[in-house]
Amino acid sequence: MSVHESGEMYLEAIYVLHEKTGFVRSIDVSEYLGYSKPSVSRAMGILRTGDYITVDTDGSITLTEKGHEIARKIYERHTILTKLLIHIGVTEETAAADACKLEHSISDESFEALKKFAANIL
Repeated sequence: MSVHESGEMYLEAIYVLHEKTGFVRSIDVSEYLGYSKPSVSRAMGILRTGDYITVDTDGSITLTEKGHEIARKIYERHTILTKLLIHIGVTEETAAADACKLEHSISDESFEALKKFAANIL
């Protein structure tokens, strides 16, 4: 099972929330992304079935190794793309919004080239 863009967004949200608080529940993901509780619940079920997350009896969501790798990759893309766009004069708000769109569709080859370029200028 491959993760679609929406799944990547959920995994990234779980990753970011876990880094901030160490404990993530569906309600936290719902609030962070601004999505309805039923939508998040459905997505968590799909991610659990795909072995991207585990959900403990207390509702705590944990990324599996597979989920963590995807989330880390997407978060790195988001961070670097946002910084590059800001560096070339895009406002922070627009840069973050555009990076969110680009991070899901850019090829690995293009991203790696941008990452190398960013390392030299940022």
